[in-house]
Amino acid sequence: MASSPENNASLSVQKVTRSESSQAKKSQHAEEAIFYMNCRAAYLTVLKSSLENIKSKEQLSLVLQQAGRNPSQKTVNKYWTSQTTTLNFDDFCTILKKEKPATKTELLEAFGKIDVDNTGYISHDELYKILTMRGEKMTQDEVSTITKQADFNCSGKLDYKKFCDFYMTTSEQCCKAAQEKLEGDSRLRQQQFGSQAETSSEGIMVSKPPPRVSRKSNHKLAPTKGDSRTSSRPSSAQSCKASISTTISMAASSNRNTKLIEPDTIKEWHCAQSKGCFYLEEDGEIISHKYKLHLPQKSTVCITIKPLNIRQVEGKSCNWLSVDTALYILKENETQENLQLVNFTEQQNKEMFGWKGELGSGIYWLLPFTSGCRLKKVKTQITGEAKLVYRGEDGELALTKEFRATLLDIFETIDLDGNGLLSLEEYNFFELRTSGEKCDEEAWAVCKENFDMKKNELTRQGFMDLNLMEANDREGDPSDLWVTLLSLGYNKALEMTEACPFVIDIYAEKCKPRIKAMYLEAGSWQLNRAICKSVVNKGEAKVMDASENIIIYTYKAGRRITSVIENKSENKVIIHVNNEHSKNCLSNRGLAVFAVEVAPKSMMVSQHVMPLNEQEEWLYNCVHSLLR
Repeated sequence: MASSPENNASLSVQKVTRSESSQAKKSQHAEEAIFYMNCRAAYLTVLKSSLENIKSKEQLSLVLQQAGRNPSQKTVNKYWTSQTTTLNFDDFCTILKKEKPATKTELLEAFGKIDVDNTGYISHDELYKILTMRGEKMTQDEVSTITKQADFNCSGKLDYKKFCDFYMTTSEQCCKAAQEKLEGDSRLRQQQFGSQAETSSEGIMVSKPPPRVSRKSNHKLAPTKGDSRTSSRPSSAQSCKASISTTISMAASSNRNTKLIEPDTIKEWHCAQSKGCFYLEEDGEIISHKYKLHLPQKSTVCITIKPLNIRQVEGKSCNWLSVDTALYILKENETQENLQLVNFTEQQNKEMFGWKGELGSGIYWLLPFTSGCRLKKVKTQITGEAKLVYRGEDGELALTKEFRATLLDIFETIDLDGNGLLSLEEYNFFELRTSGEKCDEEAWAVCKENFDMKKNELTRQGFMDLNLMEANDREGDPSDLWVTLLSLGYNKALEMTEACPFVIDIYAEKCKPRIKAMYLEAGSWQLNRAICKSVVNKGEAKVMDASENIIIYTYKAGRRITSVIENKSENKVIIHVNNEHSKNCLSNRGLAVFAVEVAPKSMMVSQHVMPLNEQEEWLYNCVHSLLR
């Protein structure tokens, strides 16, 4: 049957969309590759290797300068505290992501606020007062260094436009010199340590492997299902004392495994539910709600967690629905600090993960977890900023249709108990996330006088009116509204790209369970310990060749593979991790090759890996090597 023009047009649009998506991914990966290359270039200008640590404030300041930053003493002190002894290459990359270099426009705007008459000059006395008494205060010597430069000083005044040009040129020269040194030294260029690996749209890959094998031939080379050990080592680890290889071949999954079998009578069981959310911080750290579960008596329970399926807009992606979720169940014994791992949600039914078993009476902690494979910082091209407010014919401010719809989604997410109202407790989780402050009883009483409430809880309309009041307070300036939206994971197109709302359901056969959100914070040490313990208990252990004190545990839960490193020795070790032969994989590290430091007598998560495309076969091939 001949296809219609409408179908052809639809296919053309799909192809263009896929092409644009592919180009966006390539652009993002190119930006990441350039960023890590610049990081390495700066780092290796001061230190001999990516594995060598920064050992002093002076070294930190110097390596930041080589990366084109101009850190004040306060900035350096922020990252080098009284407890800091060393910082590694990954720490340095994280700092550079936070400390963005100043642009010429930003510098000129800052000086322009001082030069109210727009003369192009600032007196030395005025400059001295500002730089030594406001903000990140400079020392007298630091200010003197600026005012003594003849190139941009005349008659006791600073020509700040020339100064900005000098600042930008100096910063660019530092970066260029570092890159030229890296390019000119073949030994440094060939080092495979740290974050210099490129990541392609196919997932984990090596830094320019020679030669590149096509996807079609890879299927022939892929090992059979199961684990196998290879004797090959990555070229970057020739000096490694010992290594171990793990390979797992996974089939494509058109629909995910259905393992979670709910009892036929579960609808008759007692149920408790709570919502929550994973939020992505600026540095890539993930925070989420933490819960306390009270079970009055011993009972069979079924506990599930899955992404919250809120409103979906046609033509807009719902990234959070593909984010992996899990829940670790810990028993409280006497104190909150003494938590014992009971189990975790490893059974899967589509996007839902669950656990079914028997729990005794008492207090349990439920710690939500996502690997970070799919919930991570992604740079996307936003063509235009969504409009949040407008003025009607009467001149009064109103919220746009798009913003109102987004606020309803936010309300749905922060209404943890799902009763259609916001309690003070629920509202304070929202306030802590967006402003860092809590609303006290007195302020809540003021809200009650001004906004629609029922039973001392804020309604949807009240929540809308509260945001409208905020816009009115700024006379229509949406800046504060955007601060709220961005902190909740939305981008300028009102797409939720850096958050994942979820819902937890608890069914108990013999008693009424009670669940309560207690905190909104980053993954605690209890969660990290629970993850390691679960992998050690259920995963496959391999002792590293020639080093019986180093054990690598690998565990596959649903469509996620987690590896844990255990160091039983009395000394810290550095483990080199190489994923260069993995195919169609996505790692929470975002790196093909990296190194991790494992403390004596301890365990740590090496990485989490998931398929980039679940509809295709994927191959996990990881080599852990001991460096020292």
